[in-house]
Amino acid sequence: MTASVTRGRAAGALRGRAVRLAPYLLPVAVLAVAAGDLLAGRALTADQVWAVLAGGSADPLAEHLLWQVRLPRTLVALGAGACLAVAGLVLQAALRNPLAGPEVTGVTPGAALGAVAATGAGLAGWASPAAVVVAAVVGGFTGAGLLWLLVGRERSDPASTAVHGVLVSAVLGGSTSVVLLVAPGEIGSVVQWMIGTTEARTWAHWHLLWPWALFWGAAAWLSSAPLMLLRCGEGVAQAAGLAPARARAGALLCAVALTAGAVAAVGALGFVGLLVPHVALALFGADLRTTLPGAAALGAVTVCGADAVAQLASRAAGGLDADRLVVPVGAVTAFAGAAVLLAVARRHTTDQ
Repeated sequence: MTASVTRGRAAGALRGRAVRLAPYLLPVAVLAVAAGDLLAGRALTADQVWAVLAGGSADPLAEHLLWQVRLPRTLVALGAGACLAVAGLVLQAALRNPLAGPEVTGVTPGAALGAVAATGAGLAGWASPAAVVVAAVVGGFTGAGLLWLLVGRERSDPASTAVHGVLVSAVLGGSTSVVLLVAPGEIGSVVQWMIGTTEARTWAHWHLLWPWALFWGAAAWLSSAPLMLLRCGEGVAQAAGLAPARARAGALLCAVALTAGAVAAVGALGFVGLLVPHVALALFGADLRTTLPGAAALGAVTVCGADAVAQLASRAAGGLDADRLVVPVGAVTAFAGAAVLLAVARRHTTDQ
């Protein structure tokens, strides 16, 4: 009992320091990881990167690679990570389920199915990336709608929602495999996208992502107070004058939109929307007005850092050959997420 109280006090003290230092440390962390991502790519040295950023470079190739290839890739990674983390936190709060995440609520598989179907139909060739983005958004909302219809009156039951979410995700994942079989010519490029990749991301992706992320991120933050009431139970929410069904539907709409936008930009990244919210809650506490911005910054750092690791791994594995191995960022987040889940499970078993 004494050890548990001591751990609780230590965690509270750590959380207090994190909340006080977050406005200073998180922007620094985002900038540091973004700089690392810019330096991790191929073909440019650190000196060339800094020369271009400082405006003292006379190398047009270096300027093109940095401004047209690396910078949009880094910005898209930051934006997608923020979207996924906020979406996961909103889903976990609205469904009152710590295991809820975009991957197991039909949103990510639905968005993946929409984008794969658009690519297989040849739409990406004439309207990329707009057509793929629209198709992914439609697919994400379709997956969430299927879950909403299946759960029906049991929407307030976290266990029922989780079970139906796994079912919907499995069906949509199988449908994606069928689409790939029907259009095998696109399988090479689509598989990497299904894992999650930031390769070949351009300013067009960023210009489509940032207004979407800003609008729905602000909407999610505005729903933070109703979400905190929902986490206390429907009885408490109703006593406070809140309509639980309407508030939950609005929050889920924000989560679905954020996830669909992120998946449309970088593909079906795993574990980000599931694990980053837990870290944000541990650092910043239960007040979502503070935790949502913190989760956004942590998600941006996570995906951008994973992208830097993926680029370094690609450099080590393939050198500068034309047929080099490209390590997708989704592979890095999957390995890291699996390791974190294993560590959490072991600690939970030890505590029991």
